[in-house]
Amino acid sequence: MSGPVLVVIEHDRGTMAGASAEALTFGRSLASQLGVECEALLIVDESPAGECAHYGASTVHVVPVDWLTDYSPEVCGDVIAAAAEALSPSGIVACGTDRGNEMLAHAAAVLELPFVANCLDVHAGQGAGDDWEMTRVQWGGSLNEDAHLSSRLPIVSVTPHAVAAEEAPVAMNVSPLEVSVADTGLRTRITDRDVVEGGLTLATAPVVVGGGRGVGSVDGFAVLEDLAARLGGVVGCSRAVTNNGWRPHSDQVGQTGTRIAPQLYIACGISGAIQHWVGAKGAKKILAINTDPQANMVVKADYAVIGDLFEVVPAIGGTTS
Repeated sequence: MSGPVLVVIEHDRGTMAGASAEALTFGRSLASQLGVECEALLIVDESPAGECAHYGASTVHVVPVDWLTDYSPEVCGDVIAAAAEALSPSGIVACGTDRGNEMLAHAAAVLELPFVANCLDVHAGQGAGDDWEMTRVQWGGSLNEDAHLSSRLPIVSVTPHAVAAEEAPVAMNVSPLEVSVADTGLRTRITDRDVVEGGLTLATAPVVVGGGRGVGSVDGFAVLEDLAARLGGVVGCSRAVTNNGWRPHSDQVGQTGTRIAPQLYIACGISGAIQHWVGAKGAKKILAINTDPQANMVVKADYAVIGDLFEVVPAIGGTTS
């Protein structure tokens, strides 16, 4: 194989997702193993081309789709498939976000090829037709699977936060790529957007203060809100909290919520069920506050304070409850 490793860039109306910087870092590693270039594919908008070059994409292929005004998984899949035929890449990579996996799944279906999602590590085969060996996340993060991929064109996504985005600036080289994509495959269409909130989110905050069943009520989150505000972070919660109606689902950290990767996660009154741990384990450091020294979150945390969160949390924030 002599074609490039092609990294599909996820962006939202021209703003590149941070996960795509991770995908480019991952793609450069694969390209190095194969002795080929790492290149990027941008669909519709070339605004992130400079960022792609900043993270090591030697060439940024831009596919204009004049009639597409917003994200469409089917159209993106068709474009990726057409680009694969035009560029003959050694492999295709994206980050394993909802959009990244969705785009690659559509492309793989069009190409009638296998797709392996949420890889932690990949060792690329050195010759045409050689298997790729990989470790991937399964069962929502509760186990890792070693697998082999046999395909004329390997298509994989990398688990979010599995690799740290590393800068590797190169000269920007933008190459327009003309492919034929019809609008007949457009089965879903975004017609409008409502901005729910601005500023920091669970996915981007450097500090997350999470609350679980131990917080006890809607009002109990006031001390967590105060601490998060003082630390420049946001408040998250466990599924038990959303089930009780104390916080909206958008605040949920976990397998069926948001997967976070802050510098610090302060888990207050959270037992640490595997579904929650899957969403929180990307944090650089975890501080657990709990009255149960055997709670799963306490056992797995980097640091723990055994005590009543309504005494400990105000003390951290320098307030009284």
